[in-house]
Amino acid sequence: MTESIPDLEDGLPDAGEFQTTRVATIISGHAVHDTFTAFLPPLLPHFVENFALTRTAAGALAAFLQLPSLLQPFIGHLADRTTLRWIVILGPGVTGTAMSLLGWAPSYAALAMLLMVAGTSVASFHATAPVAVGYLSGRRLGRGMGLWMVGGEVGRTLGPIVVVSALAVMTMRGMASLSLVAIATSVLLFFGLRRVPLRTHDEGEQVPWRTALRSMVGLMVLIGGLVALRSMMMMSATLFLPLYLTENSASLWVAGTALSIVEGAGIAGAFAGGWISDHLGRRAVLVFGHVLSPLALLAFLAFDGWVRVAILPVLGFSLLAIPPVVLAIVQERFPESRALANGVYLSMNFAIRSLAAIVYGALGDAFGLESAMLVAAAAMVAGLPLVWTVTLPRSRTA
Repeated sequence: MTESIPDLEDGLPDAGEFQTTRVATIISGHAVHDTFTAFLPPLLPHFVENFALTRTAAGALAAFLQLPSLLQPFIGHLADRTTLRWIVILGPGVTGTAMSLLGWAPSYAALAMLLMVAGTSVASFHATAPVAVGYLSGRRLGRGMGLWMVGGEVGRTLGPIVVVSALAVMTMRGMASLSLVAIATSVLLFFGLRRVPLRTHDEGEQVPWRTALRSMVGLMVLIGGLVALRSMMMMSATLFLPLYLTENSASLWVAGTALSIVEGAGIAGAFAGGWISDHLGRRAVLVFGHVLSPLALLAFLAFDGWVRVAILPVLGFSLLAIPPVVLAIVQERFPESRALANGVYLSMNFAIRSLAAIVYGALGDAFGLESAMLVAAAAMVAGLPLVWTVTLPRSRTA
């Protein structure tokens, strides 16, 4: 028992200090992890053709990946009472291996099972790793959440390019060799975090889970409304963008590159959104995103050629500036139950996005993907009143 005491003090800065090296270690793992989860959208055209899927069935594949997120409150509750280290370490290896094996799936059912395995790992990793980053970010929670999102956006930017490039030189089954990168990342995380006491709270600050959940209801209902109205935009700009472009005569390479442009701009958006919200307040960033991203999507539909390409970074920047701000709001409002609050929010977020993927696919089947994009833009604008309704805490600057 006494052996744990030196670890708690070994090189650990003041609780309010931003621990750059340790945050960067987790962010790097997040980048690799989300590179593999980003394999699904560029592979959708392949699965649609091979398994003769409707757009609704294609959207349901994303739901299988996200459905295990319903476990996140339970995972977060456990994480509030133990170390987060092993969940953070194993995430990239497990997720990357499952996603790399998608090419071996002989049927739609097998594909769904692999996505459920990956989704369980994704749920565990995302319920705990951002809380670990928040713990290591001290008073700069917005910056920490911005960097957390940067890691994810780097992964989602690289993922489409990695998978389409891999398929240019290997078969779908050969893609399984990419799992070695994911496993190596988990090994590196083990060595990088083995002496870091990842916790979600200070000793003696635990709150009974029923009490904590009751205190979260009001804010979570409002944030859930924002997530629901934003999710259709997320489907437009990420999951269904490659399918929309390939149905309009673009090659798979062009479609994958377009998605990478959106996600690449999201890197800057995620970092800027978190950083700016530390200084100007969370609400300012949310209003910016809810106004500019629908306008960018409408402009994307209105133009062609290079003008359309130039609009993609605006879409990615404005849309992806929002998530780190919401993560920061959730963690700073519930400091004694960070992992539980984070798990509740992410579970709600992923569940809503799973439903949005199916609804968006059904709209695409019934009216076409362009009409679904118009609905998505209108829904996000409709979220503006909720932004003003939510009482957002203004971040303290140090």
